Amino acid sequence: MNGNLFFNAIFRFRNFATLIVWFLVVYLVSGSLDIQSLGFGTDVNTLLTAAYGLGGLTYLGMVIQSLFSSNYREEVNIKEKKKELNNLNRQCSKLASQARGSITPIQRQKLRKIIQDKDDILNSLKRGDERNYLKEKIVEKSLNLVISYIKLMTNYSIRIKELSELNTKDIMNKINANRRKLSFLKDERMIEDIKSIIEMDENTIQRIKDEKNDLERISARLDYIESMLGMFKHQIISSIESEEMVEKLETAVNEATALDSVLQERRRNQIKLH
Repeated sequence: MNGNLFFNAIFRFRNFATLIVWFLVVYLVSGSLDIQSLGFGTDVNTLLTAAYGLGGLTYLGMVIQSLFSSNYREEVNIKEKKKELNNLNRQCSKLASQARGSITPIQRQKLRKIIQDKDDILNSLKRGDERNYLKEKIVEKSLNLVISYIKLMTNYSIRIKELSELNTKDIMNKINANRRKLSFLKDERMIEDIKSIIEMDENTIQRIKDEKNDLERISARLDYIESMLGMFKHQIISSIESEEMVEKLETAVNEATALDSVLQERRRNQIKLH
């Protein structure tokens, strides 16, 4: 932040405009007046250098004054926060655009609602003359939650499609056929091999069932996020903010991020039926 403060102080409009105006005035005066005729008895170039130097010192003083000004620090802080929120908003829009090709029509409707709620929450900052730090925190956390929601929804939709393409009927038939073989096999080694095959196939079926149950829980979590954002939107618009909202949003972001990481890991280690 110190680097940003110094950079912004250098190019702060008041400071930079003063420097430009000073130099412009000195330049115009030096071109329109015969300084030697004024009787200073000093070299013209020396006078001009002193004038430009005085302007530079004035500018430097204004920069230093800005760095120690609480109003200036607040001005930069507001600028940086606005930039941060705009970046998060652009990330939401980009992810939403990418997600539309992977999700179902019903999910697209839910996504449109989430984006609308996000826009309403973001626009709530424009209401009121005084800065509301708590509202800023809630808006920031809300944008982060929308980002997590879109990522989770996208990976959830993709994983649902991947699991739906797995035909467990064939593997169940294989398990039943191997169980029937056990009733007439006499060779102990063959019996152990068949039992191992049955166990592996049963583990695969169980893994698919467990993952489908996990996906149902993720679906419920997506519904929860939708309801949370809708409720918080109305509270923010009505200027009913609290620290509890910040904590709930942060918890929801962490949970959604963790679930999304699990989904990505499972997509990398997809179940294959042979």
